Amino acid sequence: MQTIDILVATTSGNTEYLADQLSTQLQEAGYSTTLHYEPDYSDLMESLTEQSVWLCCVASHGAGEYADSMLDFAEELHTHKPQLSGLRYGVIAVGDSCYDTFCAAGRDCDAMLAILGAKRLITHLEIDMSQDDPDEKSSTWLHSFIQLL
Repeated sequence: MQTIDILVATTSGNTEYLADQLSTQLQEAGYSTTLHYEPDYSDLMESLTEQSVWLCCVASHGAGEYADSMLDFAEELHTHKPQLSGLRYGVIAVGDSCYDTFCAAGRDCDAMLAILGAKRLITHLEIDMSQDDPDEKSSTWLHSFIQLL
């Protein structure tokens, strides 16, 4: 059974809740999941294989920064710039469109993983917490993500 690592960047807990829901849906579809509420760079790099799949659920905080739970991981990714050619991934960016930095951290995560050679399975999803139903929007996107695994 394939394991999908779900990396979570959250401050208020909304993105954590969303990641939990996605994890359940992936398990119901026959996948194993590992939730990383505070992704650890060293652990994730050590466990990386040709079969690795990351689902990044990334909330933007403040002026478009990564939420606290993923800040260290993102900084290490930018600093070390590891080769990620064996990794496949998807990104769900969460934000509020009333800010001009809407989903900036999720967009950055998507761009950085692609620059480092990871294979994007599907265009990233942007969820506007002030307008969208996160469960409905992410479930529709996840169905497409699963089809591409």
